[in-house]
Amino acid sequence: MVSTSVASLRNVAEQVVLDRRHLHVHPELGFQERQTSRFIADRLRALGIETRTGIAETGVVGIIRGGRPGKTVLLRADIDALPIEEENDVPYRSTVPGVMHACGHDGHTAILLGTAQVLSERRANLRGNVVLAFQPCEEKPPGGAQAMIAQGVMDDPKVDAVFGLHLSQELPVGTVAARPGPIMAAADMFRLEIAGKGGHAARPHECVDAGLVAAQVMVALHALVAREVNPLDPAVITIGMIQAGTAPNIIPDRALLRGTTRTFDTELRERLARRIEEVATSVAAAMRATCVCTYEWGYPSVVNEAVSTAFVADIARSVVGEARLVERDQSMGGEDFAYFLQRAPGCFFNVGTRNEDRGLVWGHHHPRFDIDEAALPVGVEMFTRIVESYLRG
Repeated sequence: MVSTSVASLRNVAEQVVLDRRHLHVHPELGFQERQTSRFIADRLRALGIETRTGIAETGVVGIIRGGRPGKTVLLRADIDALPIEEENDVPYRSTVPGVMHACGHDGHTAILLGTAQVLSERRANLRGNVVLAFQPCEEKPPGGAQAMIAQGVMDDPKVDAVFGLHLSQELPVGTVAARPGPIMAAADMFRLEIAGKGGHAARPHECVDAGLVAAQVMVALHALVAREVNPLDPAVITIGMIQAGTAPNIIPDRALLRGTTRTFDTELRERLARRIEEVATSVAAAMRATCVCTYEWGYPSVVNEAVSTAFVADIARSVVGEARLVERDQSMGGEDFAYFLQRAPGCFFNVGTRNEDRGLVWGHHHPRFDIDEAALPVGVEMFTRIVESYLRG
């Protein structure tokens, strides 16, 4: 950020923290981010940035048109919160019961607003355009990315490259990680509705225990990864929700299982979807019950383009230094930034937020999640240098 005064940079860094705390105090769930969207749009318009609202219901797009012609780069921030009751005792604690920014999206939004401020001051020298995509509803499929793309966010102007970041509580504050290839898994969900025959707990022979059938189905499904998937191919099947029964002396006639599947390989993803239904229905039938499987295809795998990732790594070296450019493992978490990467080359990278000395160690989606805000200016500088370097060619 050599072309802006030190005082200006300090003001941007301070404003990013203030913006993050404002958003943290006022979290909103996916496709309900109306107050958040107004806040974003007001800030963009105040900077003189062309602003479009109502994209994918509550999304906002800002367009910075450079002083000279060139390519177009898209930067994305997700803006939604989670249905979690915050347990942190901080001045910027959530004021919305049961809703919290427990994944860092408040930080992502604040970083992109800070980047917008810096780039708007430099627009005369930009060789091309910048699309600032503030995306709703990342946390819950089908998510907001597909809808934003369908409504033309990558078409007017035509986007040549996409970049996004995610704050990471697994990485120390002040570090950056950029990995080529598949970095986050395809994330699907499934629903298994089991029907048996209920009755008195003292007469189980007259019943078909849906709860017992559900237990056997659950064990069989977890064996799929252990015994049907190559140990070198990452895959996860998790049953996260079990519902059956109303009283201890009643054998339930129905049970519900809900779970998720995480994979990187497309063929394996499709095979596990097929096998989950086959195993669940077969086990249920063997125990005289029936099972209806509903498989919900979620986000595809996030795949970073190799050249773009090497470019981001070079930028990180200039921002945080070689020693703080770190490697990280692939994640089985899902992200709908994958859809942007399917349309244009780019990179989704991480900025570390963990600070053990301050007790900022609680993971994403935890009610005590909080970040070291020193990471926020790092994100602004990464985004800014990525844009300026990319548009310089």
